[in-house]
Amino acid sequence: MPGGKERELRRRISSVQSTKKITRAMELIAATRVVKAMQRADAARPYSRQITSVIENLAAGGAETNHPLLRQADEVKKVGFIVMAGDRGLAGAYNTNPIRAAERQLQGHRTEGKDYALFCVGKKAAAYFAFRNYRVDYDYQGFTDNPSYEDARRIADDVAAAFINGEIDEVELIYTEFISMGTQRVSVRRFLPLEDTAVMAESGGGDAEAAASFEFEPSPDSVLEALLPRYIEARLFGALLDCAASEHANRQRAMKSATDNAEELITKLSRQMNAARQAAITTEIMEIVGGAEALDEGGDGAQAVDLEGMFAQIGAAPESATASDPTNEG
Repeated sequence: MPGGKERELRRRISSVQSTKKITRAMELIAATRVVKAMQRADAARPYSRQITSVIENLAAGGAETNHPLLRQADEVKKVGFIVMAGDRGLAGAYNTNPIRAAERQLQGHRTEGKDYALFCVGKKAAAYFAFRNYRVDYDYQGFTDNPSYEDARRIADDVAAAFINGEIDEVELIYTEFISMGTQRVSVRRFLPLEDTAVMAESGGGDAEAAASFEFEPSPDSVLEALLPRYIEARLFGALLDCAASEHANRQRAMKSATDNAEELITKLSRQMNAARQAAITTEIMEIVGGAEALDEGGDGAQAVDLEGMFAQIGAAPESATASDPTNEG
């Protein structure tokens, strides 16, 4: 029935318009938040670079330590995975990409006979692995879109404790690295054990003389040992900030695409509704014309004449009344 189709199209257009308002609002919110997340990530990078430089220069200056975070296992039997995703969806492939990369890494180590431990950051990561019957050892939720340094410290403490206690022999960090508004990429990096002091010394060898010109209290070794835990906290915090900026950038793009698709769908449905309305009007006209023709063919000619006379009288009555009214003279 044409009228029913038109009502259904009107209902669909109204529904799509409501959805468009939501996606547009989410796009604007994400655009605002991504700017703040980028500013936070940029502000945290100097600290991370500086603490890395200090550690490298200390090692280049001859500082040595046997810190547990530098322990190299003779045989890697269990690998920990820090998987960073988000708490919410509607962000394109932001959640899917790091989760799948982590699953590939995990399966690769399992084929080598190694056990695993999962440190899932974000509700989506924990839900994915739990649904597929993986063992989720640690679960962190509720802060992925706006992480704090305390969140990074909490994760770092759990990871470091598991590593120092010998529960895991190696740790890999899987997260989304923020390059620019249009480019984010999944990064898989070894997180623990840290590079030994010899490798750090090579990295900071150019500043060895500068490091040697400073006096450290109580000693360079003690300072290096105290800085290593802060170093892994800074690395985790930087990764969390990159993830937050990446999530908002992906959500902004996804919501913009959804808004554009909604506009196209509204245009398409409006055309269909106009076509349905035109078809309904055409059908009604055809029915009226068909009915009139049927009356002309099957009706009485005299009756037709009488009807014409009646219409003529109705039309002529006002004219005669007007002509005889004296108030209309002059």
